Amino acid sequence: MLGNQDAIATVAVKDFETARRFYEDKLGLERVEPASEGIANYKAGGTKLLVYTSQFAGTNQATTVTWVVGNDFDAILQSLQSKGVAFEHYDGLPDVTRDGDVHTSNGAKLAWFKDPDGNIHHLNSL
Repeated sequence: MLGNQDAIATVAVKDFETARRFYEDKLGLERVEPASEGIANYKAGGTKLLVYTSQFAGTNQATTVTWVVGNDFDAILQSLQSKGVAFEHYDGLPDVTRDGDVHTSNGAKLAWFKDPDGNIHHLNSL
Protein backbone atom coordinates (compact mmCIF):
# COMPACT_ATOMS: atom_id res chain seq x y z
CA MET A 1 0.00 0.00 0.00
CA LEU A 2 2.40 2.77 1.12
CA GLY A 3 5.62 0.89 0.37
CA ASN A 4 5.81 2.32 -3.15
CA GLN A 5 4.91 5.89 -2.17
CA ASP A 6 7.28 8.75 -1.41
CA ALA A 7 7.35 10.15 2.11
CA ILE A 8 8.61 13.55 3.23
CA ALA A 9 10.06 14.70 6.52
CA THR A 10 7.92 17.28 8.31
CA VAL A 11 9.47 19.71 10.79
CA ALA A 12 7.50 22.06 13.03
CA VAL A 13 9.02 25.45 13.88
CA LYS A 14 7.92 28.38 16.04
CA ASP A 15 9.67 31.28 14.28
CA PHE A 16 9.35 30.71 10.54
CA GLU A 17 11.87 33.41 9.49
CA THR A 18 14.56 32.12 11.86
CA ALA A 19 13.92 28.57 10.64
CA ARG A 20 13.94 29.67 6.99
CA ARG A 21 17.37 31.29 7.43
CA PHE A 22 18.69 28.15 9.17
CA TYR A 23 17.41 25.70 6.56
CA GLU A 24 18.45 27.85 3.61
CA ASP A 25 21.66 29.54 4.81
CA LYS A 26 23.14 26.94 7.18
CA LEU A 27 21.88 23.69 5.63
CA GLY A 28 21.90 24.96 2.03
CA LEU A 29 18.40 23.78 1.18
CA GLU A 30 16.55 25.21 -1.80
CA ARG A 31 12.82 25.93 -1.71
CA VAL A 32 11.04 23.98 -4.42
CA GLU A 33 7.88 26.05 -4.45
CA PRO A 34 7.00 29.48 -3.13
CA ALA A 35 6.52 29.56 0.61
CA SER A 36 3.03 30.25 1.83
CA GLU A 37 2.42 31.89 5.17
CA GLY A 38 4.55 29.90 7.62
CA ILE A 39 5.14 26.92 5.28
CA ALA A 40 8.06 26.01 3.01
CA ASN A 41 8.94 22.91 0.99
CA TYR A 42 12.63 22.25 0.42
CA LYS A 43 14.40 19.92 -1.99
CA ALA A 44 16.22 17.19 -0.06
CA GLY A 45 17.84 14.76 -2.49
CA GLY A 46 14.99 13.01 -4.30
CA THR A 47 12.43 13.99 -1.67
CA LYS A 48 11.19 17.08 0.12
CA LEU A 49 11.43 18.52 3.60
CA LEU A 50 8.34 20.38 4.78
CA VAL A 51 8.92 23.13 7.36
CA TYR A 52 5.82 24.66 8.90
CA THR A 53 4.86 26.89 11.82
CA SER A 54 3.32 25.14 14.82
CA GLN A 55 2.80 25.91 18.49
CA PHE A 56 4.14 22.41 19.20
CA ALA A 57 7.54 23.03 17.58
CA GLY A 58 10.54 21.71 19.45
CA THR A 59 8.59 19.35 21.70
CA ASN A 60 9.94 16.17 20.07
CA GLN A 61 12.94 14.86 21.99
CA ALA A 62 13.81 12.24 19.39
CA THR A 63 15.39 12.50 15.94
CA THR A 64 13.19 14.41 13.51
CA VAL A 65 15.15 14.04 10.25
CA THR A 66 17.92 11.63 9.25
CA TRP A 67 20.19 12.65 6.39
CA VAL A 68 21.90 9.62 4.78
CA VAL A 69 24.98 11.31 3.31
CA GLY A 70 27.32 8.42 2.48
CA ASN A 71 30.92 9.31 1.67
CA ASP A 72 30.09 13.03 1.89
CA PHE A 73 29.81 12.75 5.69
CA ASP A 74 33.12 14.45 6.56
CA ALA A 75 32.69 17.27 4.04
CA ILE A 76 29.11 17.96 5.14
CA LEU A 77 30.07 17.86 8.82
CA GLN A 78 32.92 20.33 8.24
CA SER A 79 30.71 22.62 6.15
CA LEU A 80 28.04 22.72 8.84
CA GLN A 81 30.65 23.31 11.55
CA SER A 82 32.08 26.22 9.53
CA LYS A 83 28.59 27.78 9.42
CA GLY A 84 28.30 27.63 13.19
CA VAL A 85 26.08 24.56 13.51
CA ALA A 86 26.69 23.02 16.94
CA PHE A 87 26.67 19.24 17.23
CA GLU A 88 25.20 17.19 20.04
CA HIS A 89 27.27 14.69 22.03
CA TYR A 90 25.58 11.50 23.19
CA ASP A 91 27.90 9.56 25.46
CA GLY A 92 26.93 6.20 26.90
CA LEU A 93 25.02 4.90 23.88
CA PRO A 94 25.46 1.14 23.50
CA ASP A 95 28.06 0.11 20.89
CA VAL A 96 28.81 3.76 20.07
CA THR A 97 32.12 5.57 20.46
CA ARG A 98 32.67 9.30 20.05
CA ASP A 99 35.60 11.36 18.79
CA GLY A 100 34.74 15.06 18.90
CA ASP A 101 31.43 15.59 17.11
CA VAL A 102 31.53 12.20 15.34
CA HIS A 103 29.98 9.10 16.83
CA THR A 104 30.82 5.69 15.33
CA SER A 105 28.77 2.51 15.42
CA ASN A 106 29.06 -0.65 13.32
CA GLY A 107 31.19 1.14 10.72
CA ALA A 108 28.84 4.12 10.39
CA LYS A 109 29.76 7.70 11.18
CA LEU A 110 26.97 9.51 12.99
CA ALA A 111 26.38 13.09 14.11
CA TRP A 112 23.40 14.99 15.50
CA PHE A 113 22.55 18.70 15.52
CA LYS A 114 19.50 20.79 16.37
CA ASP A 115 17.69 23.48 14.45
CA PRO A 116 16.77 26.74 16.23
CA ASP A 117 13.62 25.11 17.68
CA GLY A 118 15.48 22.11 19.08
CA ASN A 119 14.39 19.65 16.37
CA ILE A 120 17.08 16.96 16.18
CA HIS A 121 18.70 16.21 12.82
CA HIS A 122 20.95 13.21 12.26
CA LEU A 123 23.78 12.74 9.75
CA ASN A 124 24.52 9.10 8.89
CA SER A 125 27.33 7.90 6.62
CA LEU A 126 25.55 4.67 5.65
